[in-house]
Amino acid sequence: MQINHLHDWTLNPKDAIALQSTLASQVITDTPIDLSTVKLIAGVDVSVKNNISQAAVVVMTYPEMNIVETIRAQQPTAYPYIPGLLTFREGPVLEEAFSNLQHEPDVFVFDGMGQIHPRKMGIASHMGLWLDKPTIGCGKTHFIGDYSQPGINKGDYSNLTYKGDQLGVVLRTRTNVKPVYISVGHRADLESSVKLIMSVTPKYRLPRPIRMAHNAAGEF
Repeated sequence: MQINHLHDWTLNPKDAIALQSTLASQVITDTPIDLSTVKLIAGVDVSVKNNISQAAVVVMTYPEMNIVETIRAQQPTAYPYIPGLLTFREGPVLEEAFSNLQHEPDVFVFDGMGQIHPRKMGIASHMGLWLDKPTIGCGKTHFIGDYSQPGINKGDYSNLTYKGDQLGVVLRTRTNVKPVYISVGHRADLESSVKLIMSVTPKYRLPRPIRMAHNAAGEF
């Protein structure tokens, strides 16, 4: 799969933050995903073990959720862990994995944030610019922003805001189970992102594409 190589990954933290602020203006967050046109969806995750990062991209049919391709890539973990700069740590190995895809997904779902980020440039938004495809962030833990707990039933959600802007929603994907944090990455809008996430989360807390990517990334 062809992707856009937008910049180097070896920026120091100050320059990386400045770049995020510049790139944020290029992200598109008001384009609905037409679910009727989605044929392939990919889950994306990265695991680190013994200072080696392994990316996994699992491509699945939609809406059947049959796996058609699993791509892994490994690289040394060169960038330090700095909150807000996760993409600079995981971006290089993700770039390699995406480049090796034989199928081109219509939508990518990331285990991580999109707009829920101090500069609206979480990994789903940042890599969305590289992919130039609809991307969605699905985070497992609270990062930034204020919200009220959503209702306890599957499908209930509440808005998450940060400095007066709504950045995403806190979504209950399973009744009486901890919610997840959904935000637009790129070339999507929040309403269609939530609908898509719910459609690929039939049983467990995490969407099936992310669960499959998480398992694949952890198999060193």
